[in-house]
Amino acid sequence: MWYSSIIETVGNTPLVKLQTVNKGQPGTLLAKVEYFNPGHSVKDRIALKMIEDAEKSGKLKPGGTIIEGTSGNTGMGLALVAAVKGYKCVFTTTDKQSMEKVNLLRALGCEVQICPTNVEPDDPRSYYSVAKRLSEEIPNSFYPDQYNNLSNKQSHYETTGPEIWEQTEGKVTHFVAGIGTGGTISGAAQFLKEKNPDITIIGVDAVGSIFKSYFETGEFDKRHIAPYLTEGIGEDIIPANVDFELIDEIIQCPDREAFVTTRKLARREGLFVGGSCGSAVWGAQQYIKKNPLKPDDVVVILLPDSGTRYVSKFYSDEWMRTNGFMDEEERPELEEVITLRGMGERDLITVDRNETLEKAIQQMNRHNISQLPVISADKVVGSLTETRILTLLMESSDARNRKVGDVMDEPFPIVAADLKVDQISRMLSKGLAAVMVRLEDGRHTIVTRSDLIYALAATSDGAWE
Repeated sequence: MWYSSIIETVGNTPLVKLQTVNKGQPGTLLAKVEYFNPGHSVKDRIALKMIEDAEKSGKLKPGGTIIEGTSGNTGMGLALVAAVKGYKCVFTTTDKQSMEKVNLLRALGCEVQICPTNVEPDDPRSYYSVAKRLSEEIPNSFYPDQYNNLSNKQSHYETTGPEIWEQTEGKVTHFVAGIGTGGTISGAAQFLKEKNPDITIIGVDAVGSIFKSYFETGEFDKRHIAPYLTEGIGEDIIPANVDFELIDEIIQCPDREAFVTTRKLARREGLFVGGSCGSAVWGAQQYIKKNPLKPDDVVVILLPDSGTRYVSKFYSDEWMRTNGFMDEEERPELEEVITLRGMGERDLITVDRNETLEKAIQQMNRHNISQLPVISADKVVGSLTETRILTLLMESSDARNRKVGDVMDEPFPIVAADLKVDQISRMLSKGLAAVMVRLEDGRHTIVTRSDLIYALAATSDGAWE
């Protein structure tokens, strides 16, 4: 089987179960991973729909030029469709967007004009105004206007909503999505609510955007508008595609939480996604904290795009530090160390107190470890370290025949998995060789200095909230 063009591959993106975000809690969290679209974002869906509808209506004619204001992803979708169908593209975007997005659009032969972010929407310099002006000046052009073009919402009513319903076999109970143009959440919500009015729709907004305030008060209050760095969600206008009647709750996500959560998705779930994806997951977490899930609940979280567009931004430690999103207190929790090292999947290596020191040495050599918990009747009663063993052997060559229980030290301290790495580091700096960590299933594992070094070298972010 093959496709006649790349645009036939738009849609039918997978649902992926999140393994760690809500670990140990009731309910199922599923990510709708939109970077499987050919343009690596959910916006491929609306790009195809807007262009095809414009062709049918005669608004877009052969050889025409597509002109749009975009944060990057819609432009990418439009550029792919335009390449197949033979149209030119001119895009306007803001100076807060990543250069990866701009360079991708230019690589596809598009003209890109960068406009200031912090101006009013009706300012002639805004990317909305510049796009409108260009569409009036350039002959045979089409201005899709993704914010107010209802083909946007309709594309998700026709594709995203039905896919979620079918992929969950109608078991979806909650749908979480960011709100930007509003088409994704409104179109999918309309379909899902028609299938089951009890499905809860949660919108995620950016702090500094107008949506949450407008949703709660019905008033457009400019005092709630402020600059923010998260791309793809939030606005300082109310697009026609946002249907607030279909949304049950809106949660605002600060920039820091969006970016930190996004980095965790890459590291903990293998999902290399964009910043608004982190916002959506963080928003889902906040909702669940206030409204605990039931065992049969199925939450679908839409992850709009790929992390490849943001490598120079929040995936960069330097960028995170420069913007104040990585303070010194932000360290991994032990749970993350355990995940990174795969220790939760291994049995704890121990030695019985009635065994000889020779047996303990063999255990340590066999498993390439430097310490052992000592047990008696399945209870931890002591510990052995390579330092202690070396001292004993230096004192007496016959030490290897002594019983472990006669030469062992005090047991390693048992700590919870939610302690921060810096807390454990302070404990280990006081002469402790290791700590034992209590896992959720009742088992234990050991964390040493080398484990902390590995974790700190691998990441600078913390674990899930």
